[in-house]
Amino acid sequence: MRKPWSVAALALGGLLILAGCGQNPIIGAKPEAGDKVVAKVGNDPVWASDVKREAVAQGAITEGEPLDVSSDLFRRTLDELVDQKLLANEAVREGFDRQPSVKRQLQAAHDKVLGDAVVTSMVNKAVNENAIHSLYQEQQRLSQRSEEIKARQILVATQPEAEAIKKLLATGASFDALAMQKSTDSATRFNGGDLGYFTLDSMPEAYGTALKTAKPGETLGPVKTDGGFAIIRVEDRRPEQPISLEEARPQIVRFLTYDEIRTLLARLRSATRVQMLIAAPDGTTVKEPASAPKAAAAAQPPTQPAASPVQPEKKK
Repeated sequence: MRKPWSVAALALGGLLILAGCGQNPIIGAKPEAGDKVVAKVGNDPVWASDVKREAVAQGAITEGEPLDVSSDLFRRTLDELVDQKLLANEAVREGFDRQPSVKRQLQAAHDKVLGDAVVTSMVNKAVNENAIHSLYQEQQRLSQRSEEIKARQILVATQPEAEAIKKLLATGASFDALAMQKSTDSATRFNGGDLGYFTLDSMPEAYGTALKTAKPGETLGPVKTDGGFAIIRVEDRRPEQPISLEEARPQIVRFLTYDEIRTLLARLRSATRVQMLIAAPDGTTVKEPASAPKAAAAAQPPTQPAASPVQPEKKK
């Protein structure tokens, strides 16, 4: 599973910057067991693990996915790292590392790498199989399950059509065959109108009303819906099946991760005096520096909305 923060990208960027400034105390040290040097820029080594982390940061591979050192992707990524080191070394020769604005960026990168290292360590300890299983069992104990219904439908445009289909079913006609021949619902017609298992609260109100007291084997309708008129056959009723551990795992891991970060930050904030200096003591707004972006530019909305967690689909 890919981590929700870009630890790899930030760590690599910070190491490259420090290496370029000649301040990296771990130059020459093996980063990981079995690691090997795949290039040298001057006397600075580039390790195979550096290349893999950069490929992960770029989204070319996922966390834990192997990267063959003989592949084109590895070569391209290695070339990019060599270029980055060359540029960093040139920046030092030009004195950019002594500029106040660059020093602040270096300090910010340094803080970010160390902060991510703490978060990663804490999360790796907290998000383990025991914690995942415990939270899963707790949620199963607290959840209130409703009832699931399994049914099929034939959806047509008019009520007379629906009444005619119901008469054919009463004479012994095959529900599956009529669904394939007559139904206008493209999502279900080719599987015999099968709706799978569902809870009433997940269906349109008309279905919920019709199916509330229906028993397995009953054929209902016509039921007026937004899409036309439905003939519904109830096949089964059962207690709602719990989501499996593997289906719930991504949500549990995400919850435990964010909960651990929130707890850690709350503890650190309570132990440290933090002052927000966004306004002067007299209440006037602090002026932005001349280099700050214009308000109009800063107010531009993002081009894409943030993605929301995807709920796992219930198996039919």
